[in-house]
Amino acid sequence: MMRTHRCGDLCTEHVGQSVVLCGWVAARRDHGGLVFFDLRDASGKVQVVVDPESTTGADPHAVRSEFVLRVEGLVRNRPEGTVNEAMATGEIEVAADRVNILSEADPLPFQLDERLEADEVLRLRHRYLDLRRESMQQKLHMRAAVNAAIRRSMSGQGFVEVETPLLIISTPEGSRDFVVPSRLQPGSFYALPQSPQLFKQLLMVGGLDRYFQVVRLARDEDPRADRQFEFTQLDMEMSFADPDDVMAAITEVMQATVKEVDDPRPSQFRTMTWNESMERFGTDKPDVRFGMELVDVSEVFAATQFRGFQADVVKGVVVPGVAETYGRNQLDALIARAEALGAAGLVWVKVQTGGSLESPVAKFFDEAEQLGLVDVFGAGAGDLLLLVAGERRLVEGVLGQLRLDLGRPAVTERGLEFVWVVDFPLFEGLDDDGRPIPAHHPFTMPHPEDLEELPTASGDKLLAVRSLAYDLVLNGWELGSGSVRIHSSEIQRQIFTLLGTTEEQAKARFGFLLEAFRYGAPPHAGFAFGVDRLTAILAGEDNIREVIAFPKTQSGADPLTRAPTPLDPAQLRELGLEVRERPS
Repeated sequence: MMRTHRCGDLCTEHVGQSVVLCGWVAARRDHGGLVFFDLRDASGKVQVVVDPESTTGADPHAVRSEFVLRVEGLVRNRPEGTVNEAMATGEIEVAADRVNILSEADPLPFQLDERLEADEVLRLRHRYLDLRRESMQQKLHMRAAVNAAIRRSMSGQGFVEVETPLLIISTPEGSRDFVVPSRLQPGSFYALPQSPQLFKQLLMVGGLDRYFQVVRLARDEDPRADRQFEFTQLDMEMSFADPDDVMAAITEVMQATVKEVDDPRPSQFRTMTWNESMERFGTDKPDVRFGMELVDVSEVFAATQFRGFQADVVKGVVVPGVAETYGRNQLDALIARAEALGAAGLVWVKVQTGGSLESPVAKFFDEAEQLGLVDVFGAGAGDLLLLVAGERRLVEGVLGQLRLDLGRPAVTERGLEFVWVVDFPLFEGLDDDGRPIPAHHPFTMPHPEDLEELPTASGDKLLAVRSLAYDLVLNGWELGSGSVRIHSSEIQRQIFTLLGTTEEQAKARFGFLLEAFRYGAPPHAGFAFGVDRLTAILAGEDNIREVIAFPKTQSGADPLTRAPTPLDPAQLRELGLEVRERPS
């Protein structure tokens, strides 16, 4: 056998046994006589003691860091006083009888030390080295445990895992597609799926009842801390289901996953409407681990003479206990931040002892407004109030971001707060032609109570129509979204008409789905959440690149393989393609 045991699996029960180990030299200490190695494999590390006088094989003095060795030896207790409490195998060591070098290693471009943070591009250029670090190994093991827990939970709930196509038709909905040229049909293209949406709905029409898939997908959108070109998600769909059925199934998956990875942080699930989330937190991805909720003070200034507050709405947040420590530079920076986010300005107010206010605009507030402001906020001495006036959703968005800037705890702090956000608007806005823009996708079922509004609604009334859509948010990160789907041809036609999608366009893009609905489509609903994002939060990381084995950089490049690269001219000719400069 190449080896009999793994390094990290050895313990005092193996004392007296002869073992064969294989691994990398994580550390080396040459005392002139005896040579000590910390031998590392995927299971952990163990100390190997080599006496050159009695050990056969390779010269231990020639062994360097990250050499790959095969070691034969005897497990024994460490001498008294040399136990290493920091190592899982710290009570024992292996006295080597024979050492063979399986592979030598050049000097490393960076040290594999958890305390040393190398440049990220350098780490990704040599990702195979970075993956040897214990923290990276742990995160990938956690990711595997997350995937396993998802599959067990979904299968246990009666869902059937089905793989959907990788090469599909391009549909100009949502983000940009990655496209793949067809060699057999020159001039035609496949697209890599952004979602298995249409296929999972067809599975419901096919009577499968409950489907799931842990699936790799691709979107051509700018990478960020929580986004990559390639990503993995849990995708599911179920027939004869309403939002509560889907949310119950996904909640069970989340609870099973948290339990699987032994996360000690308490997990809580709550539900709030989209409108409540915007009103209280200024975002549809609320981080409810801390306070600083948005407060509406419009009534306080209903008759104000201060022109800056003569607006649609006046709202604010209170930053507790910082009034004395925030100087003019910091306050000016907050004003600049608010303006960069789209606000016309920001008013700061410091609450002083006795309830008096310090602010450049305090002189414009009458006594009732000053007292009312402190009362509505419940503010005390030393608190800083930040106020923004203007159009409601803009004000809430600006304050929601300032709230996160000033108060958001680290990703590892204050438990796991899951929030189901429900009753999303069906449309997120209007385009230049006054047509609505879907908030999710055009197959989302309108809320039954708002269906009657659809044929005649326009403008703000149309934007007030709710949908049967729902998102799951964890610690302020959107994990995923879902909805009840439209299975009625009549309702689907209404939505397409509102969107300005002609019958010919609908047939060209979605004809196979619409045709399937003619043969008896069950009511169905589904959901999908990002495995990368979930794993990152559970691992205490605020960037999903840290839990992906081979991620792209923020510019979309792969330093390891140097992708993307130009195609060979012969390949282009075979595909019937030529590359031209992009128009400026």
